Amino acid sequence: MNEYVLIVAAALLLISVLVSKISDRFGIPALLLFLLLGMVIGSDGPGGIYFDDPALAQFLGVIALVLILFSGGLDTEWDRVRPVLKEGLLLSTFGVFLTAWAVGLFTMVLLDFTLTEGLLLGAIVSSTDAAAVFSILRSKGISLKGRLKPLLELESGSNDPMAIFLTIGLIQLLSNPDTPPLTLVGLFVLQMGVGAVMGYGMGQVTLFFVNRSRLGYEGLYPVLTLSLVFLTFGLTDALNGSGFLAVYLAGIVLGRADFIHKRSLLRFHDGLAWLMQIAMFLALGLLVFPSELVPIVGVGLLIAAFLMFVARPLSVFISLLPSSLDWRAKGFISWVGLRGAAPIILATFPLLAGLPQADLIFNIVFFIVLTSVLLQGTTLLPAARWLRVDAPATRKRLYPIEFNPMEGLKSELKDLPIPPDSPMVGKAIVELGLPADFLIVLIARNDDFVMPSGGTVVQGGDTLLVLSDKESFEDVVIRFDKS
Repeated sequence: MNEYVLIVAAALLLISVLVSKISDRFGIPALLLFLLLGMVIGSDGPGGIYFDDPALAQFLGVIALVLILFSGGLDTEWDRVRPVLKEGLLLSTFGVFLTAWAVGLFTMVLLDFTLTEGLLLGAIVSSTDAAAVFSILRSKGISLKGRLKPLLELESGSNDPMAIFLTIGLIQLLSNPDTPPLTLVGLFVLQMGVGAVMGYGMGQVTLFFVNRSRLGYEGLYPVLTLSLVFLTFGLTDALNGSGFLAVYLAGIVLGRADFIHKRSLLRFHDGLAWLMQIAMFLALGLLVFPSELVPIVGVGLLIAAFLMFVARPLSVFISLLPSSLDWRAKGFISWVGLRGAAPIILATFPLLAGLPQADLIFNIVFFIVLTSVLLQGTTLLPAARWLRVDAPATRKRLYPIEFNPMEGLKSELKDLPIPPDSPMVGKAIVELGLPADFLIVLIARNDDFVMPSGGTVVQGGDTLLVLSDKESFEDVVIRFDKS
């Protein structure tokens, strides 16, 4: 019997990987395809696999979110998100709060919900998933102008903790009606404060262990970081902090530093995050019964429309009032508020708490996510072009060599594009007067690579792969820009 379980699991993973090619080709979010695959193989679909275990789905979802958030933090380029830190934090906290309130009030009027039940639904659908956005834009060869991309990355990576806090807090109010609502304020300060401190501290601890452990086998380093990720979440949660915020911050702290086997560890956690996304989306697709979605189509469409056209734009424009972003950028941010897997995972919390409206909330949330991905996900490209915030995507060049930074080594491997009008063009490398610690390792020219020597002449359109410390690299860039 066990071999059949393995065969089915392997087949589903294989199909999911192949299905992702459809996402790349046609710009359909992979999230939607994974969810639909789960629904097809479920008890209401041709697959006939019966799965009705919210506890297991929630456990899998929490584990997946921990690993996905850590991987997201690890991939976050701090130098790019630092200029948009204020806007990102406003969107991921105040913006989430405003979205929850707007949807909550609308739901209370539309349905026979109390204010707290309406706010619970609003809190569950208040976080966004920008990963789906960038997968669509990447498949179409489109990037975003200015600060839009780092802002969306920061918002999507940091708004889940706020949505989780609101969801858990409102469930406590519904389960214990005598609880004063103001206790949530103290709980918020405690959770976010402890989460921030633990995230920074455990990020430094992880960096110390990776660089100082001197393990005999490279394959043990992913095991080391994985254990520290779960330790970060567990310790923070035990101290009544936000474990999700902690793992995201720990990833940022680790990602902005140089450590042993950095490139291979980044690949490992990226692959693990994809595995978790596939497993989570399949499980959530299995958990829903499509036949139960039919009765709530009308209500679901109304709430989804209100969220997309009123609540999200309202929260974005109010939250970004202090920002210098123009109305086009704010309009695009409003439209790319795709709902992802986090709302569906959070919708299992009321089910496990046994709340009276839990089944209805879960089905409405699932329908909102499907509607959001279908409508917003398929119109991102026209929206970006209509608002004129799109830009040509820069293809990241792959090199036939790798560089593993080590502790104490200040040099980094960086790309230096050479525009056609650069003062470097037409000169041999030996004539450039480069610093002694500025080493040109390889030259990417058209679709080929050139091994450089002192007599190699630099051409317009070349990309120099340079090994240098930060100061020397910046000096060379400034010097030739001024020439």
